[in-house]
Amino acid sequence: MKYFIQLAYLACLSSVTQTPTEAFAPGIPASFSWPSSQIHTKNNRDIFSPSPLGLSAATEELTPGINSINKWNSEMKEKLDAIREHPYFRLYSVDMLGTCEYMPQELFECYSQTCEIFPVDEEEIPDEIRSLDMDEHEFELDGWARWDMPSEDYYDISQFPEDFTAYDGAEVWRFIHDRIAFHDDTITDEYDGDNWKADFNKAVSGFHSCVSAHVVMGIQKKLDNGEELDEDCQWTDPRVEFDRRLGEGGENPQAIENLYFGYMLLLSAAKAARERLLEDCQQGKFEDGAAEALRSILSCPLIDDEHIGVASKKLHDHALKDEKSTQTLWEARLRTRDLFRIVNCVQCSKCRLHGKIGIMGLSTAFQVLLGRSGEGGDITRIHRVEMACLMITLSKFSTAISFCNEMTKA
Repeated sequence: MKYFIQLAYLACLSSVTQTPTEAFAPGIPASFSWPSSQIHTKNNRDIFSPSPLGLSAATEELTPGINSINKWNSEMKEKLDAIREHPYFRLYSVDMLGTCEYMPQELFECYSQTCEIFPVDEEEIPDEIRSLDMDEHEFELDGWARWDMPSEDYYDISQFPEDFTAYDGAEVWRFIHDRIAFHDDTITDEYDGDNWKADFNKAVSGFHSCVSAHVVMGIQKKLDNGEELDEDCQWTDPRVEFDRRLGEGGENPQAIENLYFGYMLLLSAAKAARERLLEDCQQGKFEDGAAEALRSILSCPLIDDEHIGVASKKLHDHALKDEKSTQTLWEARLRTRDLFRIVNCVQCSKCRLHGKIGIMGLSTAFQVLLGRSGEGGDITRIHRVEMACLMITLSKFSTAISFCNEMTKA
């Protein structure tokens, strides 16, 4: 049954910023005390001069990969933009009425047009996609994430792309950073410790940075189009918001660095899935235009750049560092499932739609790169929704990095 939804968009979850004293992006309560070694100072321009964006000295190893991204990302973004036009990558059956199971909430309704999303007409959903989603849906007790049960309602991200709605998702971000992120005694540095849990934190922080970039970009777009922001909107200046959320002198100097780290993981996951994707193209599982667009992405030099793999190698080596590291990987799977379900607490339709896609894309990258043992997952078991989310999340990160580079050069 079709239904009208008035809730709102995930990019606006980024109303909470990533501060140094909060270490893992935003939201750690003020009562939580971090050691001084985890409060990052401004970056050394002499060390990282090849990159226009800020980096911490602790992760100088990322610099060659970041330089490669800066070289090739414009080409990659153009290719990733193209796949958004195809049903395989733009249609998702999402539970927009799922109940929040993590915190008590008062019902919030957004009456702005930017908050509204509607299911597409049934005749617009290819039978192949509907059948594939129904056939592939399964329950895995200890899986990396669980997509919503497919229904007759599908949403089109080309019709409802990322946008700025001024929705305040601070409460959800606080829960993510306080309850879902890793904060145990095995982590000596919340982002750059010798531990896969720090890598997990860094990747999720990178996702937050991606969201922040889309928020600021949405504000800028509205202003450029002459649109008026709501009178009670507290975020109205894109330059101020960029500097505060993502700038190297802002509240978390590692925000952009972590964005690059997450992008590297997604690129490595796409490379790991390439053989499977090309085989699917050969077997006609994509419409002709989608297959051509996908082949173009998978042949981009950035995918094969040797420096991009440093993030996934770091994650892999940490996961296999010792028996305890490998045996505790189930804790990562538990958290990616919770990350997906916490989005049901987002009382914003666009936020919920794009949030679930982004979290599933990041979870799929972990699934591909780590699997259960740390050696990587079975790529043949990746479902249509997971693969589509991986590629669209790659597109989200690519767009975010492109925007960040524009803002730092302005």
